[in-house]
Amino acid sequence: MKTAIITGAAQGIGRAIARRLAHDGFSVAIADQDEARAAETAHEIEVGGGTAFSVALDVSDSSSVNRMTSAVLARFGSVEALINNAGIAGPPTPVQECSEENWRRVLAVDLDGVFFCCKAVLPGMLARGSGRIVNIASIAGKEGNPSMAAYSAAKAGVIGFTKALGKEVATSGIYVNCVTPAVIATDILKQVTEETIRYMTSKIPMGRIGQPEEVAALVSWLCSDECTFSTGAIFDLSGGRATY
Repeated sequence: MKTAIITGAAQGIGRAIARRLAHDGFSVAIADQDEARAAETAHEIEVGGGTAFSVALDVSDSSSVNRMTSAVLARFGSVEALINNAGIAGPPTPVQECSEENWRRVLAVDLDGVFFCCKAVLPGMLARGSGRIVNIASIAGKEGNPSMAAYSAAKAGVIGFTKALGKEVATSGIYVNCVTPAVIATDILKQVTEETIRYMTSKIPMGRIGQPEEVAALVSWLCSDECTFSTGAIFDLSGGRATY
């Protein structure tokens, strides 16, 4: 059985991805800073007939990432897929009011965490000559959202990192891709104002917010054996907002 690590999988998009991949036959590692909710998600998957394991993770701390990876390898033996989903929006503020602490915290979680997790799983994937990495960025990384400069910059960084790594391992049997959702119905919306949500939704031609299960469906394909000629690619999931 293949194993997938999903960061930030205790709730929201990560939880939906974990449930979908478990349904697809993966053993899933629910890696999250919220250990209690991660355990609940893992239990729910196991009750439903899947194989799941919760593990503590702070993606902004490379030591925590390495401990998490070691725990997953000890439990399942290998990692075939990594989904870098953990992220924070940070408080919405104009650039001149954004504190250095907030700027660095958002980039540490949203961008450094992707680097740390990829670096941790790549040796095993390279040794086997196969693997799937899916980075969850955001439409903000393509277009930028006002009052969300740190988040937009971090997600733009994830997009650039995906392109670089995808090309770096293109002949190694490892496929690295990125998904850029627009507004998705998750608790992260509690971190932004209603005005910001209305602004983001107004940009979507479909006129609605996306659902976590819609993200999970795309990630499922990117992690599957059917995805064999896409790497370093950015997959739009924005209801038509950004088609490039």
